[in-house]
Amino acid sequence: MKKLDGRLLPRWMKAAQGSELPPLRGFARNLSKDLDAVTAGLTQPYSSVMVEGHVNRVKYLKRQGYGRANLDLLRRRILLTP
Repeated sequence: MKKLDGRLLPRWMKAAQGSELPPLRGFARNLSKDLDAVTAGLTQPYSSVMVEGHVNRVKYLKRQGYGRANLDLLRRRILLTP
């Protein structure tokens, strides 16, 4: 597994901003707007993958019952579906 290091990000951003590729320059510019969060995401060992997976599952169940099911059935499906 590749080890990420957010402390190297400013150096990469500086190189990307000197690039001749406008999309790459724009990406680096937008990263700088939220640099603390991006650096933490690359540096910290924590992840929200499990939470995002559960949110995706709940949204899927909700879409399946759209127009046909009420909140009680949705609640039961969320709690009883593995």
